[in-house]
Amino acid sequence: MHLVMFLKDKQPRAGVIEGEDIVDINANDRSLPPTLKGILEANALSSVKKLLKSKKHRFPLKKARLLPPISNPGLLLSVGMNYHEHLKEMKTPPPEKPAAFTKSVASIIASGEPIKVPSSNPDMLDWEGEFTVVIGKGGYRIPAAKALDHVAGYTLVNDVSARDWVSAIFSSTGIMGPIHAWEHNLLGKMFPTFCPMGPCIATRDEIPDPANVRIQTRLNGKVMQDANTDDLVFSVVKLIEYYSQFYLFRPGDVITTGSPSGVGFGRNPKVFMKPGDVVEVEVKQIGVLRNTIKA
Repeated sequence: MHLVMFLKDKQPRAGVIEGEDIVDINANDRSLPPTLKGILEANALSSVKKLLKSKKHRFPLKKARLLPPISNPGLLLSVGMNYHEHLKEMKTPPPEKPAAFTKSVASIIASGEPIKVPSSNPDMLDWEGEFTVVIGKGGYRIPAAKALDHVAGYTLVNDVSARDWVSAIFSSTGIMGPIHAWEHNLLGKMFPTFCPMGPCIATRDEIPDPANVRIQTRLNGKVMQDANTDDLVFSVVKLIEYYSQFYLFRPGDVITTGSPSGVGFGRNPKVFMKPGDVVEVEVKQIGVLRNTIKA
């Protein structure tokens, strides 16, 4: 299934895509929550599947204003340094353990919404198209063999980044210098609108092997990133196993799995997004996450 959040009568609604339509989940079954996060919390995906044949309460997909599939995750965990080829372009050795940070939930926007250039840091706006996990079943200390049982499905995230502080990571000295440089690098990912998410959640059965997924990022139609998740340093399964040692995962939590190679900062010459540009992230089984850059 392909699950979406969309705006109907000025209210957010959960839907499931069937053909060219969105089937309004709650309008067809009032016992089901009106949000995808609520549906995951209720463990109700099997009930949603029964609505695919419904002829009632349908809305044309092409006319829909989509919202982020999960606009308020309890945890938005962003994994970094997790593609071998990306590490090479950033001149960084592969980590011995996964590395991640929590991205600001307030930065989440939908496919179709503009990415707004921060006036304080307008010149080094970069893209990071990321294959992203949505947790369906909560858990703590999840073994690798059962990790995918906790996955509801997958979506896309563009981990938009202001790169102004990256160079300082490699030039800072002392104890606090590198720490502050790394913190500022992460702060460059927290600006409002810097986390486009969507366009939908493809349920786990749509992508049976998350270790073999092609992902592509385009800027104004030109391919910038073209990779496969078989290049991940730490697979989806390993990430869930590792981070569940520390985090209690809950339904609706989101884990981005890292950026492939091809970011603007890693190019020679460097390339950055500017107002008017259109950036797209695509996985065939999920769809296209598309956003315009706006001053």
